[in-house]
Amino acid sequence: MATTDWGAALEPLIAQYKNKKHPLDYHNVYQLMVMVVLSAQDSDAHINKLAPALFEKFPNLKTLAKAEKDELEPFVGKVRGFDKKADWLIGIARELKDDKNIPSTMKDLTALKGVGRKSANVIMREAEVPAEGIMVDLHVLRVVDRLGISHAKTGDKMEKDMMAVIPRELWGETGMAISFLGRETCRPTNPKHEQCVMKTHCEYCRIHG
Repeated sequence: MATTDWGAALEPLIAQYKNKKHPLDYHNVYQLMVMVVLSAQDSDAHINKLAPALFEKFPNLKTLAKAEKDELEPFVGKVRGFDKKADWLIGIARELKDDKNIPSTMKDLTALKGVGRKSANVIMREAEVPAEGIMVDLHVLRVVDRLGISHAKTGDKMEKDMMAVIPRELWGETGMAISFLGRETCRPTNPKHEQCVMKTHCEYCRIHG
């Protein structure tokens, strides 16, 4: 069977979701960074509910840098992994000191405690800086496996596999486009094959569709 040109195959999907804002309801890069850290192993919807009160109390890194963990607890104490995440956020705030110091490169973002490659890719995409990788969340892990681009079991390995077969100029939009497809169409159960722009290139659809 001919090898799929994934750059060409993904173009309709990328066009469908290009520049669509991330589901986290942020209003600046500071809010985005905080919410991305909080949302790991939790849901975007849960973080969106908690965020307004948190940011009213701590509107920027300067105010967050002065906080102690017990001051964060009333706002984000119910977030999964609160203990670690509160330490990470206060640590980031004390290290960066000011919103204008929030980095925009993979190397500098992933040097911050609590920011992995997935989070860094999200921040860079939303900040509209050149992509240095492809965002892989749980939706991407599922959809990319179904498409047949990669059957890797970890985000880092899947990201490497994708970077090897997808043109660099598409990296910034690819992860979020696939994630949106996973949220809306390629659901864990009962995926909507007939509505999917990727159905003609999808291994899973050929078998189960």
